[in-house]
Amino acid sequence: MWNLKNKKILVTGGSKGIGSATVTECLNLGAEVLFTARNAEEIAVFENELKAQGHQVTGITGDVTLEADQNKVRDWIGENWGTLDVLVNNAGINIRKTSLDYTTEEYRKVLEVNLIAPFELSRLLYPFLVKGKSPAIINVASVAALLDLQTGSPYAMSKAGMLQQTRSLATEWAKDGIRVNAVSPWFTLTPLTKGLLGNVDRLQQIVNITPVKRVARVEEMSGVIAFLAMEQASYITGQNIVVDGGMSISAF
Repeated sequence: MWNLKNKKILVTGGSKGIGSATVTECLNLGAEVLFTARNAEEIAVFENELKAQGHQVTGITGDVTLEADQNKVRDWIGENWGTLDVLVNNAGINIRKTSLDYTTEEYRKVLEVNLIAPFELSRLLYPFLVKGKSPAIINVASVAALLDLQTGSPYAMSKAGMLQQTRSLATEWAKDGIRVNAVSPWFTLTPLTKGLLGNVDRLQQIVNITPVKRVARVEEMSGVIAFLAMEQASYITGQNIVVDGGMSISAF
C-alpha cells in the first residue's frame, strides 16, 4: 500500500538536489513524473538516465517565474495527462547578503521564485488537481522560515510566506479534496548549499547544534515529500513538517 502507483506528479526544480531526489523517489514508488528545470542539458541527461531504468518521466525546460513557461507546463499536462495528482513546488533560489546589500532586483527575484511562482502554479494547475486522485500540493520551504539562519532576509521572508500560503490554501481548497502541506528542510547537501557548507567553520557550527550531528541527505527530504504525496497521508493538510535532525527542539 505504501506506494505512488498510477500517480501523476509534477516536481519543479527537479534536475538536482532535493528536486532530483524527489523525482527519483516518486518514480521508484511507481509514479509517472513530469519535472521542470532551467538547464536543458541537465534535464536531458537526467531524463535519459531515468528512462534507461524504465521509468515514465518527462523533463521540461522552463523558468517557474515566467508566464510562458508556466503555460507550457499547463499545456503539457492538459495534452498528455488531463489531470494532476501531486504538485511539488520545489524550485527555489537564494542570494546570501546582508539586508542593506541587496539590490531591489535581487531580492524581488528571490521572492518571485520562492513565493510567487508556487502560488501562481498552484492556481494555474488547480483545474487539473481538482480532477486528480487524492490530490496534494507539497511546498518545499525551509527552517529559515521559522528561525534566523543568517542566510538572507529575502529567502527567510519567501519561505515564511510559503508556509502561510500552505495554510491558507489548505483551508480554502479542503472542500475540493486538495491537501496542501509543506516540508521544511534543515541544512541539506545540495548544489544550493554547497558553497555555504564548504566553509568548514560554518559546517561545524551547524553540526554542533544538530542533535544527530550531521547535515541532511537529499533522500531524507524526498522520503517525507513522497509520504505526503501518498493516500496514507490523506488526513494531513495545512501542516509544516520540519526535517532538521532535532535541531529545533534542542535547547543545547
